Formats: sequence, structure tokens, C-alpha cells
Amino acid sequence: MLKIAVFGAGTWGIALARLLAAHGRDVTVWSAIPAELKALATTRRHPNLPGMELPAAMHYTADIAEACTGRDILVFAVPSPFVRATAKKAAPHIPQGQLIVDVAKGVEDKTLFTMSEVIEDELAKQKRTARVVALSGPTHAEEVARDMPTLIVAASAQEDAAKAVQKAFSTPTFRVYTNDDRRGTELGGAVKNVIALAVGIALGLGYGDNAKAALITRGNAELARLGLAMGCKPETFAGLSGMGDLIVTCTSMHSRNLHAGMLLGRGKTAEEAKAEVGQVVEGINALPAACRLAKKYKVDMPIVQSVDAILHGRLAAGNALAALMGRDLKRE
Repeated sequence: MLKIAVFGAGTWGIALARLLAAHGRDVTVWSAIPAELKALATTRRHPNLPGMELPAAMHYTADIAEACTGRDILVFAVPSPFVRATAKKAAPHIPQGQLIVDVAKGVEDKTLFTMSEVIEDELAKQKRTARVVALSGPTHAEEVARDMPTLIVAASAQEDAAKAVQKAFSTPTFRVYTNDDRRGTELGGAVKNVIALAVGIALGLGYGDNAKAALITRGNAELARLGLAMGCKPETFAGLSGMGDLIVTCTSMHSRNLHAGMLLGRGKTAEEAKAEVGQVVEGINALPAACRLAKKYKVDMPIVQSVDAILHGRLAAGNALAALMGRDLKRE
């Protein structure tokens, strides 16, 4: 039986933990918040995943050394701002060559590293090596928790590592593909959240499906331009972790980033929007790094830059689409 530890007891971490435990994996959930673990163990429920019951066989621990010991796979499912701190805390207890799966989506603002690169960087500081695979795609936790059909990508330049994750995570309702473009896969998972904010802003302003479709497709063009400038593969952005993740995040009622964007379009501040959503809004976290990447690689990303201008008060939400529509005419 595969032994898997999941770091993080948020909606995505718990949805994945339940999926794995329900299909015969020995799963332990680690969290830095003991009260959170106690509630999960006692109620076998997660407050943000109504109707989902956790298997009785799942284990819980606040001891990160215990979580790292004797595991076939370690899964990083903490919010992106906490990935580095979690990796630093776990590193002394992680065996050399450990298989690690990152499901957090984001780009670190200070270093411009993807989350897998953050994990590798922190492990290297403590002279640890690992096989780090990014697992990303159009995967709302609410649907995975209900065993609704879901497709996702395990990305790594090490084919054996990607295939090991594919085998470990695949179930009759959770189909895992592999690719070797980890950076492109992670970039799609981070930047799509910013585009979802833009779509939400448009909807909050009362715009319709035409504007939504335009922002999704032109947003994907921005993502692909950035990815190509960073050495990623173009096909990645037409796949599950690119266009697939972008579509679901920009259209789903489950999307926190879409919801936050709608609140921004209705005049809320970023802090007010985050408070009303009540969960992590990764698009707001990813926005500074996305803007810095665009500048570093000299890539034109007008939608991303418009969202940044709105959040920082340089542009009124109601004027943003007019500014985009008024750009110089050009070939698609």
C-alpha cells in the first residue's frame, strides 16, 4: 500500500487526501494548526466541502517529522505563500531522492520561482535532493470531493517520476496525464488566476459572454507569450494545465478568483474582496510576480497589467475594458 503524506488541510489538500484514501492509499494529513486536525478527525468533514465524508482510515499529525517519515510520496498542498516555509520546516526530515508532488499554484514574488522550484531551492539549502512533480489542471476541489470526472497533468522532466505520480493518483474518476514541461504547467496554474480576476471584474461590471470569451482567449495568448519567452512548450498552453485550467477558473461557480474579481468589478477593494470570499485568492497573490515576469521577459500582457492597475488604484475598473478596446489595432 502506498504511503502518502499531504501537507495542508485546505479544500484542495483534503479533497486530494480523501480521493487517495478512498482508493486504498495510506494517507496522513499534516497541518501546522492542531485544532484544524482535531476537527477533521472528529467530524470527518471539511467546512468548505459540504457533503464529503472523510474515510475513517485517514491519519492526522501536527508533527512534520512524523509526516515525512516512511512515505512514498509527499504532497505540498499549502497555499503558495506558505510553500517555502513548509519546505524549510520539512527539509531536515525528507529522505534523499524523495518523490514530492506540488499542487500549490503560484509564482514566488521575490525569486520568480514556481512552487516546485521553491521546494527544490529550499531543499538544496539543506543539502537535500528530491524528485519534484507538479500536478496541475482544471480541478476544483468541490468536484473532486464528489468523485466527479476530472483530468489533470503530472509534469516533470524525469519521466519515471511523472509516471509514478500518474499511477499513484489515477482512479476511475481522476485521470492523470504526464508531460515534461513542468515550468509551463506551473505557469499556467499561476497566471490563469490573474486572468480569472479580469473575467470576474468584467462580469461584476455587467459585461456579457462576449467579453468573457475575449478575456479568456486573449488571456491565454498572454500566458502563452510569457511561457514561450521563458522556454516553455507552446502545446502546454493548449492543454489541461493551460487552456483547460483557464476555462474552469474563469467560468466556474466554484472559482474564488472569479468571485473576487466580480467583487472588484462592483467596487470592492482587494482586502474587502478577500474577506468576503473567505478563502485564499491565489490570483491576488500571483499578480505581483506575473507583472515582474512580464517586465523581465519583455512580454506584453495588457490584461494582467490592467488587473494590477485596478488593484492598486491606478485605473478604475469601469475604464479598464475601454482602455483595452482602445489599443492599437493589430493581427491576432
